[in-house]
Amino acid sequence: MSVLLKLENFKLRYGAVEAVRGINLEIRKGEIAALLGANGAGKSSTMNGIAGLAPVADGRVIFDGRDITDLPPEEIPISGLTLAPEGRRVFGTLTVADNLRMGAYAVSDPSEIRAAQDRVFTLFPILAERQNQFAGTLSGGQQQMLAIGRALMCNPRLLLLDEPSLGLAPLVVEQVFELISTLRDQSVTIFLVEQNVAGALEIADRAYLMASGQITRAGSAAEMRASEDMSASYLGVH
Repeated sequence: MSVLLKLENFKLRYGAVEAVRGINLEIRKGEIAALLGANGAGKSSTMNGIAGLAPVADGRVIFDGRDITDLPPEEIPISGLTLAPEGRRVFGTLTVADNLRMGAYAVSDPSEIRAAQDRVFTLFPILAERQNQFAGTLSGGQQQMLAIGRALMCNPRLLLLDEPSLGLAPLVVEQVFELISTLRDQSVTIFLVEQNVAGALEIADRAYLMASGQITRAGSAAEMRASEDMSASYLGVH
């Protein structure tokens, strides 16, 4: 399986604070890779750096063999990489359909936009039902579906998902994780940041554990689930 995304000595700073401290990782085509760890570990900073929303202090972001480290954030989705950010960040005063069209800003062909929207509505029938409703009036779970759908409107080859289960009811979390597995089955590679370690490891192929801005462990999801210290620290098993 070939490598789609590679981080090489990747560093991010906010002023004097080094949030990400020279990490190296690889995401392979067709897999779900999870970046796990406690709040403040540097996971969202990593996502924002990859997506161009935070300046990379050192190192490189290689996507599909191309160095995109210094690309402006509005050009990165054109290359095939999109982000559904933490906290959903939908445009509350726009309709569901308008939010989706905002996600397709890099697509010029109207037929491609319609096909992408049809795909989103197939994945999320509730969004089709509510396409003329203001996004701010949706439930939290529906807003998360909209955020993911918006990120899919550019037909990405790599989808970054930052804390998609955050603040959702358990039943909705289960639905979101099922959807992520479905996207992987549809040939979308996924890099997932999650504090819900148990749920993430159930659907992921591989995982990285992050603490204090560094990768402290990497391996298959099965290996992570079977690890006694992971079980004690993150999975609630003693």
